[in-house]
Amino acid sequence: MNSSAIAQLGDLLTGKKKIFIVTHKNPDGDAIGSEVGWGRFLMKMGHEVTMTVPNEFPDFLYWIEGSSEVLLWTLHADKIKAALAEADAIFCLDFNALHRIDEIGELIATAKGKKVLIDHHQQPDAFPDITFSDVTACSTSQMVFEIIEALGKKELMDAGAAGALYCGIMTDTGSFKFPSTTATTHRVVGELIAAGANNAEIHQRVYDTQSLDRLYLIGHCLNHMEVLAKYKTAIIKVSKKDHYTFNIQRGDSEGIVNYPLSVKDIHLSVFMREDKDLVKISFRSKGDFDVNAIARKHFGGGGHINAAGGIFTEGLDKAVQKLKDILPEYEQSLNK
Repeated sequence: MNSSAIAQLGDLLTGKKKIFIVTHKNPDGDAIGSEVGWGRFLMKMGHEVTMTVPNEFPDFLYWIEGSSEVLLWTLHADKIKAALAEADAIFCLDFNALHRIDEIGELIATAKGKKVLIDHHQQPDAFPDITFSDVTACSTSQMVFEIIEALGKKELMDAGAAGALYCGIMTDTGSFKFPSTTATTHRVVGELIAAGANNAEIHQRVYDTQSLDRLYLIGHCLNHMEVLAKYKTAIIKVSKKDHYTFNIQRGDSEGIVNYPLSVKDIHLSVFMREDKDLVKISFRSKGDFDVNAIARKHFGGGGHINAAGGIFTEGLDKAVQKLKDILPEYEQSLNK
């Protein structure tokens, strides 16, 4: 943890401040977990905190204590604008560039409040006044805990904040199975459990509350998965028609991209989903195959070595074909 940045943050948080927190569009477990965990901690410090997101998050995250206080831009734009205009400090969590948060990002760019980035994605933009960036961290939620620890204020973290941060770490590590899970990760989750996070209940609320439609969707995806053995790659695609067939709700497709990696000789899994006029793409890999490089170079996205995302604007079939066209470029790396 950067001691200079911690000192600057400590100074920023001296006295009662108006705090604005935002995370990325289409928030996942780490986005909501880190935001709510950090927000609850700051409230315990005595600050006035506004937590925001650009759009809706999945139903399976609404159990998190404090998530009901998060303002959605799509519903509360005026409140968000007012809070941002008055904010002394603006915290940007779990994203590395302001374009990831659409209209809110445009407002933050010109806002007077001090900007603080807490994030673990590669190549962060240079907009913050204070930056906490650690690409080796498994999650932003882990970074939030480490910042709280470095500030010397762990006693202010209640069970609700601990549960939120635990959820963020659990979801971003695939229940602690991804390579980003380290000894530090296990130490941190141990402390969160000691602080009141109910690990068994959190796992159940996230993973064991899915709908029957989602189960059918998973079956459909696996039955129609395309395997390219030469490139040790699996491709799953979900069309607009599938959205109606399986009554897909926000969050229903989350995690499906990981299933093909359970196959011995699959090193790259790609999930493509039609969403209005875009194809949203998730990449996952085993070992040291860098999907961040593919996402950035070919699909206008980015992320981590083993997990990244991108978009495509020319339709689902052309997205699949583009992937197939570029795979020869990566054949040697995929067959290590």
